[in-house]
Amino acid sequence: MCAESFVEAWQGSFGKFYESLNFVDAKMAGKNPRTDRKSTSYCSTVTLVVFVALCLVGVWMMTSSSIIPVPTTSVSTETKSELKEHTPDTSQAFEDTPGDLPSDAIQGDNGNPSQEEKAPEVEEKVQEDPVQETQEKESKKEIQESDESTDKGDDREKIQDQEVESGDQQLPQTEEKLEEKSNEPVTEEEKVELKDKVDGAGGQDSPDETPKDEKQESPSEDKVKEKSPGEVLPDAAQSEILNETNIQTGMWKTQATESKNENDAQGGSDGYKWKLCNVTAGPDYIPCLDNEQAIKRLPSTKHYEHRERHCPDPAPTCLVPLPEGYRRPIEWPKSRDKIWYSNVPHTKLAQVKGHQNWVKVSGEHLIFPGGGTQFKNGAQHYIDFIQEIKPDIAWGKRTRVILDVGCGVASFGGYLYDNDVLAMSFAPKDEHEAQVQFALERGIPAISAVMGTQRLPFPSRVFDVVHCARCRVPWHIEGGMLLLELNRVLRPGGYFVWSATPVYQNKKNEEDAEIWKAMKKLTKDMCWDLKKVEYDKVNQVGAAIFKKPTSNDCYENRPVSEPPMCKESDEPNAAWYVPLQACMHKVPVASTERGSKWPEEWPLRLENPPYWLSSQTGVYGKAAPEDFTSDYEHWKRVVTKSYLKGLGINWSRIRNAMDMRAVYGGFAAALKDVNVWVMNVVPVNSADTLPIIYERGLFGIYHDWCESFNTYPRSYDLLHADHLFSKLKKCSVTSVVAEVDRILRPEGTFIVRDNVEIINQIKELTKSMKWEVRMAYTQDKEGLLCVKKSMWRPEDRSSM
Repeated sequence: MCAESFVEAWQGSFGKFYESLNFVDAKMAGKNPRTDRKSTSYCSTVTLVVFVALCLVGVWMMTSSSIIPVPTTSVSTETKSELKEHTPDTSQAFEDTPGDLPSDAIQGDNGNPSQEEKAPEVEEKVQEDPVQETQEKESKKEIQESDESTDKGDDREKIQDQEVESGDQQLPQTEEKLEEKSNEPVTEEEKVELKDKVDGAGGQDSPDETPKDEKQESPSEDKVKEKSPGEVLPDAAQSEILNETNIQTGMWKTQATESKNENDAQGGSDGYKWKLCNVTAGPDYIPCLDNEQAIKRLPSTKHYEHRERHCPDPAPTCLVPLPEGYRRPIEWPKSRDKIWYSNVPHTKLAQVKGHQNWVKVSGEHLIFPGGGTQFKNGAQHYIDFIQEIKPDIAWGKRTRVILDVGCGVASFGGYLYDNDVLAMSFAPKDEHEAQVQFALERGIPAISAVMGTQRLPFPSRVFDVVHCARCRVPWHIEGGMLLLELNRVLRPGGYFVWSATPVYQNKKNEEDAEIWKAMKKLTKDMCWDLKKVEYDKVNQVGAAIFKKPTSNDCYENRPVSEPPMCKESDEPNAAWYVPLQACMHKVPVASTERGSKWPEEWPLRLENPPYWLSSQTGVYGKAAPEDFTSDYEHWKRVVTKSYLKGLGINWSRIRNAMDMRAVYGGFAAALKDVNVWVMNVVPVNSADTLPIIYERGLFGIYHDWCESFNTYPRSYDLLHADHLFSKLKKCSVTSVVAEVDRILRPEGTFIVRDNVEIINQIKELTKSMKWEVRMAYTQDKEGLLCVKKSMWRPEDRSSM
């Protein structure tokens, strides 16, 4: 319409101008313009038609070149829509789903896709299956070296360059189509529509207009920050094993980089200054057991109150020094027989108990012949002796989890491990210098604890057997309060094995005779059945085996209710700083109650949900059996595909492991075929799932991570914290990281799964202690961190 109006106006003005020229020429030639008009009209008409045609051609050419990008934009939009249909869903948990490219990460500065940013999109679609297959293969390998990462980066650049070239080749085809279309008549409506499309695409640059040098240039970090706040994420298996350098490089910025920059801007933990703990205990410091000021204020130590927990508030944030000459521990199973003297430089126990084959000094080693007070000729013979006198115990089948009271150096538990039995061994930090520390250095499960005025930190009815070999506990005094605590944690139908002098010297020693008489009466009143009393000629010791009842009949038919039954309101599972009571809880008899049936034999009990979970709702909101199974499958997948093969961990050096926030014990269960034991810790402010862990043949303990754990420094080779730190309420992340440093061995591994903010905070704290970051990975708001502790210790000492 505009073109026709322009031609008509131009024709009129040109005609008048042409007439004036003819009039002047005619006058100059002496002719009458009016008489010669007929002769010149034909010439003027031809000239006008030629000029108008040339103008129309020019208008057409300008219109054609200005609308070339329009079909190109349409094609790109269709391609992008196609790709979005193939994008995997990222709504599930980050460890189970592949990553996705955020929508804003594929846009230019003006919000529209540029040719350079479309290349990764095309690559993802064309090579989807081959890349996935490669990732599956890589998930079985260890962390890639930095030079391999560089090679991969070069390959990605080559692919992107090829895609840019292929994009350029599409433009001539588009132009060709437009040319073919332009030969057809254009209606008024089509002209208006084309003009609107051109105006709407005004801010978008054509791919041809991008300089070639800019296409090939890698974007700087600042440019990446503006363009792509997300991260190109791999599938679940690869997400667990990425090297830190792989995440930090490439076009897309990582969550770790974002959070680190923000923490630095806010003056975060990067500059934290650590100091050595200035305490009397030195390298053996256990804050809650070595609180000298609190111990001095105790009104009495009659019931071993000074051996119980007295935690400093706030929790210390200093680092425990290393013993002089500390070296990497000897690997299991050699460690069961010998350890480095420099790691636990204590000889008092060797001097006092050497004749009983507890421990001996031999050069630069401490040697453990496998003996004990009651089994001088070796723990294995003693284990076989118990099995012979009571075959129903069935080590490693019916009996899987036991409690060893007053364990010494834990040789009993160490040799039970060969029989598929887990022993929770404990002893106080007392004059038997470093006995629990010896056990842990040997690779044998143990904690520092005492039977004093409080309940043990375990649920009720969880141990298959409770064992005491000369454990020096006065079971019969004060109404049998301490033995009644063992009754609380012993499973109905479980056995109490007591190997002590009152059992076999009661006819020779008056004191032993009185204790034996009192014990027989007390156990009868508790409805325990004395099954066996036998004498071992080899070790020259005797053992008595008692069995806890499986019904309440005996309790109800006792002539005198002593010891009394606990109140119905008393919670038998309550165990965190709960005072001891001289009473007994009823035995559960309903088919849906825990303890009414004996668990399945090992290892079936590990994999199958306990029978009593059927009527409950699980921690994750599903039916408890389904929750249990899902959790187990999840951890088998993570451990198999990631932890065992993808984090660069040398599992031959891992023996003592801890799950700092266990739920169903899935992490420990997934490690069943690895030569490790796992201490499952259920935080006191989490759902009480510890009975489930014991039911499946594993063990654990209640704990509050705002306080120190009852273990010696340098006890564990691996610590695992799954969403622990983000749930801390009363204490700082720094104090818990200091506790992690205390109980983790140098060159040990720390794995953290938590939100991005926590991951970055812990990463900076561990880096400030010179730890090696083996892998840091984030997806959406979740992250995974794997770090390795160093030998570094600060020079300054704290003022505590």
